[in-house]
Amino acid sequence: MSETLPVAYLARHGETAWTVSGQHTGLTDLPLTERGERNAQRLGERLQELKPVRVYTSPLQRVRRTCELAGFGSKAEVDPDLVEWDYGKYEGRTSAEIHAERPDWELFRDGCPGGESPEQVGARADRVVKRVRAVRGDVLLFSSGHFLRTLAARWLGLEPAAGRYFLLSTATLSALGYEHNLFQPVLQLWNDPRHVGT
Repeated sequence: MSETLPVAYLARHGETAWTVSGQHTGLTDLPLTERGERNAQRLGERLQELKPVRVYTSPLQRVRRTCELAGFGSKAEVDPDLVEWDYGKYEGRTSAEIHAERPDWELFRDGCPGGESPEQVGARADRVVKRVRAVRGDVLLFSSGHFLRTLAARWLGLEPAAGRYFLLSTATLSALGYEHNLFQPVLQLWNDPRHVGT
């Protein structure tokens, strides 16, 4: 391995109709909006110099399409562990609707009835971290917001619930890496939207 420490780049999918409306979009397989497609292309322009050893994408169409438009579709391997949080009975509902029934609800603490718990999502994130750390070189991951927030927490050795501290917008770029050696994981870049247009 070279002296340069590897980086795991994280790309959140572009905008969908439900990200605009604020509805929880877990396993519902929505397409990107026109703006979402444009921003996925802009993300690709930003990533054009990147030469990852491996590229992984969620199987959901909004994520796969972002990966394709960013120019990595032919290199990407579908990884089911990168799928978004299963929101169960809260799928398609806004936080305001959920809080009207359950005012103290917190996704990263409580999970979702009929869906996944934070520990279950954390276990998937741990599998992704293990696979990424086994690669000798940079990796590019395409996934969804709440899963990537959990992944960042687990990368840093934090509990899955710590994902609540990492706000993540659509079509943004983040990077997980190391400080001095492979035993010192750090957050190198987070929620960077500078390539995103209106």
